[in-house]
Amino acid sequence: MSFLNEEEAVFQAMLEGWEMQQRGGRNLKDSSVRSSIGLARRFHAFSNEWPRQWTAGSFGEWMMHLVAVKRLAPSTIRTYQYAIRGFCDYLCSEHYGWAEECLRRFNTHPIQICHEWNTASHLQDHEGRPGRRPLTREEIQLLLDRADRAVDDCLSLRRKGALAAYRDATLLKVIYGWGLRINEAVSLDVTDFFTNPHAPEFGRYGLLQVRHGKSSAGGAPKRRPVLSLHHWAVAAVQDYVENVWPAVRDEESNALWVTERGTRARPRELRVRFGELRDELGLDPDLSPHSLRHSYVTHLVESGVDPAFVQRQVGHAYQSTTALYTAVSGDFANKMMRQALDRQLVQHNVVEGTP
Repeated sequence: MSFLNEEEAVFQAMLEGWEMQQRGGRNLKDSSVRSSIGLARRFHAFSNEWPRQWTAGSFGEWMMHLVAVKRLAPSTIRTYQYAIRGFCDYLCSEHYGWAEECLRRFNTHPIQICHEWNTASHLQDHEGRPGRRPLTREEIQLLLDRADRAVDDCLSLRRKGALAAYRDATLLKVIYGWGLRINEAVSLDVTDFFTNPHAPEFGRYGLLQVRHGKSSAGGAPKRRPVLSLHHWAVAAVQDYVENVWPAVRDEESNALWVTERGTRARPRELRVRFGELRDELGLDPDLSPHSLRHSYVTHLVESGVDPAFVQRQVGHAYQSTTALYTAVSGDFANKMMRQALDRQLVQHNVVEGTP
């Protein structure tokens, strides 16, 4: 069979086959598959070469461009590398026959161009911006108070936006009060709250079922129950559900956070609102809504909550990941140091026989 553009046709067939392998065989999420396919196309556009012509040299030039010109974060660079490595693995696999097909058509075949010398190793658990940190308890209070005042400002000035301001103020409280990721929070439905027989004082808000937790390796979203711990957070969401949500809800949806257009709120809108509040208060520009999740972990640990329980609450597979979220205050660190020194002094006195 001949094609008007044989190279393009083969490349398209390769991508379609890889897409089926990821969706059907590996059952990866649609978003992950689309991202991988898009990165393979981007490398093709950058190198102006077909997969059978790709080399480690052209891949290195692309990486240099991404680092020096695009200034992408190390974790993003690694995502790009994983995608190209995976595509090359697929093309070189004997199970799919692309090496033989290219040899027959073009007298050459694809090779694996990603190896240990030109890809980044995952040397650190956390590769985010160094300025990212938890907020102090005082900063949390300032932020939430300012969000509440925004509601009062709209009402007193008779401006539009009071309902949206109330929604955002409550949403920020929910993220911090239950230690959620922003995507987990905006995806909540009213029906995600349940009673907890061991905490009857919280009523129907004793437990939050997170249905859209962070997935692993492109898999399905992870679910987890998060126990309610803060009376003030429960009171805030209960007030919102009873007094605000009925006025903005879509009758055909249980979405908890609704825009004025009747659609579900999006993460970008909350990030913008958080940034506005942060900048008005003069807080560190590196702070983001995710810092509220860091704050949840840190403040629980400072309050003496078992780290294993905190790990379950936030859905971390490993305790080491939870530890990365913890940045205890100076007062707490000094208290721990004093206790450690006192224990050592007691042990020393016992050894020396000092009464």
